[in-house]
Amino acid sequence: MGRNEGNCVNVVIGGEAGQGLVTVGQLLAKSLARSGYSILVTQAYQSRIRGGHNTFAVRVGIDEVMAPQEAIDLLVAFSAETVPLHREELSARGLILADARFNISDDACLHVPFEKLTAERYINTAALGVIAQILGIDQEVAGQAVQDLLGKVHLDIVQENKKALEAGFGWGKEQAASALHLPSVNKPPQRLLMNGNEAIALGAVSAGLKFYSFYPMTPSTSIGISLAGWARELGLIVEQAEDEIAVLNMALGASFAGAPSMVATAGGGFALMVEAVSLAAMTETPVVIVVAQRPAPATGLPTRTEQGDLEFVLHAGHGEFPRAVFAPGSVEQCFELAKQSFYTAERYQSPVFILTDQFLADSYRTIAPFALDGTPPVQPWSTQGLKIEAPYRRFALTDTGVSPRLLPGLTEHLVVADSDEHTEDGHITEDLSMRTRMVLKRLTKGEGMRSEAVPPEHLGDGKPEVLLLCWGSSRGAVLETAASLRSQGVRAATLHFSQVWPLVPEQFMGHLQEAQRVICVEGNATGQMARLIRQETGFHIEERVLRYDGLPFTPEYILRQLEH
Repeated sequence: MGRNEGNCVNVVIGGEAGQGLVTVGQLLAKSLARSGYSILVTQAYQSRIRGGHNTFAVRVGIDEVMAPQEAIDLLVAFSAETVPLHREELSARGLILADARFNISDDACLHVPFEKLTAERYINTAALGVIAQILGIDQEVAGQAVQDLLGKVHLDIVQENKKALEAGFGWGKEQAASALHLPSVNKPPQRLLMNGNEAIALGAVSAGLKFYSFYPMTPSTSIGISLAGWARELGLIVEQAEDEIAVLNMALGASFAGAPSMVATAGGGFALMVEAVSLAAMTETPVVIVVAQRPAPATGLPTRTEQGDLEFVLHAGHGEFPRAVFAPGSVEQCFELAKQSFYTAERYQSPVFILTDQFLADSYRTIAPFALDGTPPVQPWSTQGLKIEAPYRRFALTDTGVSPRLLPGLTEHLVVADSDEHTEDGHITEDLSMRTRMVLKRLTKGEGMRSEAVPPEHLGDGKPEVLLLCWGSSRGAVLETAASLRSQGVRAATLHFSQVWPLVPEQFMGHLQEAQRVICVEGNATGQMARLIRQETGFHIEERVLRYDGLPFTPEYILRQLEH
């Protein structure tokens, strides 16, 4: 869906870390969501506790908003440096909102006398009032958002914030009518405001997650924070370990004992987990591993985004064994694919990966409430009434490669596992013929994963002039780019991969072959997905739109690259 300038506004709040711009941004986002609008939040922050220029962008519209926008319609400056840093990005109808004490000399600037409206500590709330008035948000809706955030603190603080909000609204009403006033939404639908990490956490819980271990590493940390907050109510064990080596090994121990388990990290942390990935494969222990990508090598840009770890995750772990790799492209897919990851891991007793990134992890979207009917949690094999003859063979050779799984201590059978090559009953062996059979057994599970692979999503015109291929978080920007091309009379379509391994050529080769031009859009410097498709199919995607400066894709960026 293309951008409708009349029904869409891009608000960017800028300032230093520690100034409270995130709080104001979240209050604004909640108010807009409750008013029935579609929103997308993009956060840009530096890896420091205080100082450094940060932004909190809220793109809002009547129609579904799927991607960030470069042009700024309302620039809210919490620091004087915000204006020169972003002035050139202001749209033709753009406004600047700044404290009158900044002495900004610009015809597009509204100089707000915050010191006359409220006390210094409540200036951010007054700014929310001015922003809400400019956009046309009902004061009662904004006031309720403030109440919900501050309701647990002292009553006098709540009242002072509401007075500041009212003062901001009052000052805004005295100004000229705003060109950024949003059309009202009749009967606003009920929507959730959620980011990708929260959706992964919820999807994991809905699938039966019982154990989560982590070591904090941006941008994955908030998954653990969310789960820790729900742990007591939902009966979860959430453990912060001493390092990422311990994290995955602890999860494997919990899973071996029968607790569906997940870990999350970024590329640098995952580098420490790689040995344990092979342990999961050899012991055939189900586990879900979330890798939230950010620019690398080494610590790279800790708070920026990239899609540079695809090949790393595909080949992580010594030896040959099957795996499934999902790459959600929306908050909804974060939820659904987190569930699917648990089902796949349990069914095939293998490690399963979710590849996300900083943009998707931290971006809040408005979404419809999730449907939970018909999604029972995973159950370890030992709870399914299996009839097992003694001696129990944990790694019994089967046609599917999947062996009956019992949990240690819950039956009369002895459950044996070994990180070395082993016999069917789990004991170490150097029988080379058994070695061959065990390798083939494990690889056979990959055929089952392949038969259940999620097909790529194809949208748009048949036999297109331009087919934009993408994976993971670039989905929204690519969809809006295709819509823009169609508005210019170009036959355009998109092909989005939400599962990047295993690839099933029969699911997508027809779309590649019927397009006049195939262009791969991905957030890395070497075209890793394009290279993977060539490896698996022989189809060479020569045209690529790549981004690796740490920023997310926008439709404007993609269109500029297509013009070159």
